[in-house]
Parts: sequence; C-alpha cells; structure tokens
Amino acid sequence: MSGVGGTAAAQLLVRASGGIPVDTPRVPAREAARHELSKPAYHENDPNLLQRALDHLWQWIGDLLSSASGVAPGGPVGLVVLVLVVLAPVAALWWRLGTPQSGPGPSDALFESGPHSAAEHRTAAETHAAAGRWNQAVQERMRAVVRSLEERALLDPRPGRTADEAAAEAGRPLPAHATRLLAAARQFDDVTYGGRTADEQAYLTLLALDVELGTARPELTGTLRGAAG
Repeated sequence: MSGVGGTAAAQLLVRASGGIPVDTPRVPAREAARHELSKPAYHENDPNLLQRALDHLWQWIGDLLSSASGVAPGGPVGLVVLVLVVLAPVAALWWRLGTPQSGPGPSDALFESGPHSAAEHRTAAETHAAAGRWNQAVQERMRAVVRSLEERALLDPRPGRTADEAAAEAGRPLPAHATRLLAAARQFDDVTYGGRTADEQAYLTLLALDVELGTARPELTGTLRGAAG
C-alpha cells in the first residue's frame, strides 16, 4: 500500500482504533505464549513423570492386546484362552517346585546362630510345635538331632555344615537310620529354602527320629572308633 491511498487507509485505521495499531509478528507471539504457558501455575494438576510413563505403558499394553485379539481365533475370547493355555504350565511348575531360591551358599548352614545345646534346640522346637508353627518346629528339631550327634562325638562340630552334609555324615556310623536322616534333611531344606510348609505329621516324624537316635548304638569304624576310645 503506497501513495495517497495508503496514507488515507492508515489514518482511517488510527481513527477507528483510537490509537496506534499493534501488529505482533507470529514467531514472537508464539514464543510469548509458550513462555506464558510454561509457568507452574498452569501445570499444578498435571500428572507426574511416573504417572505419564504408566499411562503410556498401559496404553501400549492395551493397543497390543487389541491387536492380538484381532488376529487370535475367536477374537478377545480366543486371546484369553491362549493366555490361559500359556500360563497353566508355568503355574503348575511354580506350584510343584515352590518359590525359586538361589543355589547352596554360606547362608544354607544348618545353624544360623550358635552355639546352642541339643536340649536348647529341643525346647525351642517344642515351643514352636505347641504354637502350631510347624516350619520352625521342624527346623529346631533337625538342629537338635545334629547337635545331639555332635555332643555324642558321632559328628565333628563344624561351622557352616548343611543339613544334607550332616545327614550324610551321620549315616555312616548309623547306617540303620541313614535313609531317615536324609529324608529329615530334605524336609529341613524344603521348609527353610524351598518355600514349602511343614505340618504336624512332618514334625512328629522328625521327633520320632530324634528319640530313636538318642538310644541308637553306632557302628564305630576307623576314626570314630579311635575318637570313642
């Protein structure tokens, strides 16, 4: 716009607006709006970073399941059936093996603290049994069995020994009880490391073994004979 026509148009614009017209360029206006909207007052109710991440995750899972249900035989119902078929053997294996545990290590030692006498372990076992705490009762009774064998010099006291090792070593001078000692050690491992639950019968079986071992006569050979002499 130029010349007389441009001047006249400008004068009309000034008179209509009552002042000098404001014409803000697009880029500065956009930056000003962005700066204004970045103020904390506008974001007080926004979800936090974790919530936004979870929202994206659930949206992704929903989209994935929606896509899978579209191609699965029978639609959404068929997808549910396929998921159950996949999870069923996993659940069965988990139930059969119990909670996964790490391999044997120093924490697998039979005695967590010590030393305590066989009588002290028996007292602890009876206390747990009276309260129906069968897992702890089995653990303490197994410890009483091994400590009793150590007190009778049928086992050498050895820190860090596991229940399996104690049972295998005790089975040599007590061959008639070797199988039951190993079974007791497995029961101890199951409730201590395998996530299994003992019951009253398991405790009574171990109690009977402890009583029998108290009067069992060992078959002393070699080193044991020398230690007993």
